[in-house]
Amino acid sequence: MRFSVALPLLVLGAAGNVSIATAQSPGTFTATGSMTIPRAEHSATLLPNGKVLIAGGYSPTAFSPTVATAELYDPSTGAFTPTGNMTTARAGHLATLLADGRVLLAGGSGLATAELYDPATGSFTPAGAMIPIPIPSLSAAMLLRDGRVLVEGCANPCNSVIAGFYDPAAGTFKDAGPQFAGGGPGVVLADGKVLIVGGCPTVGTSAQIFDPGSGVFSPAGLMTNGCLDINTATLLLNGKVLFVGSDEYPDPADASLFDPVTGTFANVGPAVAPREYSAATLIPDGTVLITGGQLPGGNGQAVSEFYTPASGTFSSAGNMVAGRHFHTSTLLGDGTVLIAGGFNIWPSPTSTAEIYRPTVLVLAPLLFSLSGDGKGQGAIWNSQTGQIPSASNPATAGDILSMYTNSLAEGGVIPPQVSIGGKPAEVLYFGDAPGYSGYFQVNFRMPNGLGPDSSAPVRLTYLGRSSNAITIGVR
Repeated sequence: MRFSVALPLLVLGAAGNVSIATAQSPGTFTATGSMTIPRAEHSATLLPNGKVLIAGGYSPTAFSPTVATAELYDPSTGAFTPTGNMTTARAGHLATLLADGRVLLAGGSGLATAELYDPATGSFTPAGAMIPIPIPSLSAAMLLRDGRVLVEGCANPCNSVIAGFYDPAAGTFKDAGPQFAGGGPGVVLADGKVLIVGGCPTVGTSAQIFDPGSGVFSPAGLMTNGCLDINTATLLLNGKVLFVGSDEYPDPADASLFDPVTGTFANVGPAVAPREYSAATLIPDGTVLITGGQLPGGNGQAVSEFYTPASGTFSSAGNMVAGRHFHTSTLLGDGTVLIAGGFNIWPSPTSTAEIYRPTVLVLAPLLFSLSGDGKGQGAIWNSQTGQIPSASNPATAGDILSMYTNSLAEGGVIPPQVSIGGKPAEVLYFGDAPGYSGYFQVNFRMPNGLGPDSSAPVRLTYLGRSSNAITIGVR
């Protein structure tokens, strides 16, 4: 049965974040603090505490052009501060936030190794080699619903593709089996399956679907725009996937849309501007912000644009403060977007960063506690008994629990992710909360293997942004 509780009043920012950019005018780019060093082809990962981990990249300040340094951006101050160094200098690598809050950084610079960043200690540790799946040219790393990370990319030379898994519980990589397409970006679809498209020029433009349940790769057809060097892939709130090509200047980038219901690609372009080495970020209102790109000679462009799914059109979003390509674009907890680094005047990266403020700010989701302050015992109930899972009445593996949250998209098909004690919980239902306009109910299953602790933290992640943490009693 469905059990409802009275929502406590909770005055709390999105995971405690308040951006210094909230005073800027809507729909504008505004400079924020600069990184500690110039970077391009670095990674940017929003952590559960609301800060952004910036790691590696190319920088002219080092003896080697590739750096191992890392830093944190704090939205509450607009400042970057150093954190621990990576174990290996790398650029062009991929970073994935795990269910337990650590970050997996894999590949880059032709490396077939990976490492982990722990926000609790501010340090990096080796995660081992991607053996037996050495992938010198990693093109995609995607967090699956079961907590594993699917990585794929080119073999050496890049005339075939390889995929594998990183299992955080075991701390090892395993081969994912044979596949026939890839080398391009990948996206976890709303149903938990993974779409992987081909890269160019050697692998082609065929696409495939990976089913984590069966472990099987199956054909997903051909992209309609021919052999594009595909730049960005963005899962939309309606479940479709937007691909924007990176055509050379002066031609605007081609774009296509994958519909998982029909399993087909359709042209939706061209975009407003060329988009070689650009960045794309899904805004909570459903639009996609696409920034930067490479100009002739290698300089970065400042032109940005929107893709609006409701109309299927591209439109201008104004200019960034600085031209960039090979930069990062990260949705923050307060609804703004951090854009950092990249190549500005070729071949020099920039240390500058800026904030884009959408017209409507949507905060990261909140989870509610019985105390009303977003901490401690969560307002979570057993969907069968209606009881609160506390220390004296703990939840056990397999129990179906329910909770309320906010800031999910009305009618959106992308499910939130729930973790309990750092382990992913299976989301069974998400939708409007009965009797509470603007709130949403999420039902999920207690995972196995939580250990002997009497309580465990619960977090919800949606569109890459983590909620505050509350606790429940577990056994």
